[in-house]
Amino acid sequence: MAANFGNKIRNAKLVLLGDVGAGKSSLVLRFVKGQFVEFQESTIGAAFFSQTLAVNDETVKFEIWDTAGQERYHSLAPMYYRGAAAAIVVYDITNPASTTCTKKWVQELQAQGNPNTIVALAGNKVDMLDARHVAVEEAKTYAQENGLFFMETSAKTAINVNDIFYEIAKRLLQGQEAPSPQAGIVLNQRPDERMVSTSSCCS
Repeated sequence: MAANFGNKIRNAKLVLLGDVGAGKSSLVLRFVKGQFVEFQESTIGAAFFSQTLAVNDETVKFEIWDTAGQERYHSLAPMYYRGAAAAIVVYDITNPASTTCTKKWVQELQAQGNPNTIVALAGNKVDMLDARHVAVEEAKTYAQENGLFFMETSAKTAINVNDIFYEIAKRLLQGQEAPSPQAGIVLNQRPDERMVSTSSCCS
């Protein structure tokens, strides 16, 4: 499906935050390039990507900053989340320790970020259900209590990856500033054809 570039394109800065190894870079790579790398090198500082999505008759161009999860890069994060229209906070469903980092990022966004930033909580690696250590109900409840919307994703199998970005784009175009009544619901994957063009650099 091709985007109608005669329509107004809305640029939207989006940042990914989360613990090292949660799969932030893998999610972006799957979304932007439709690829998955089994052993993804850790991001140094941050990496930039862009991706354009068509939502009904409108177009959103995401300017995506994939931040490093290592603690030594934490102080750089405000440069990327300040002024962001949206943020995806990623945790690993097989690693309960990553949820501690996730909660710290959410608290930091709420304290220092833009109050109108749309924040999504992504429970990644849902392809590894046998190794799950973070209950889906626990994550849903946390998302609802903190005004986030929640999906479980898999960068490896592409489950809900395009969907979470599509939902963010839809909410941006709606000008949503309050949590949706459906916050916390795990949505089904939307067709891949909604991803209409790709470009990336600094990967």
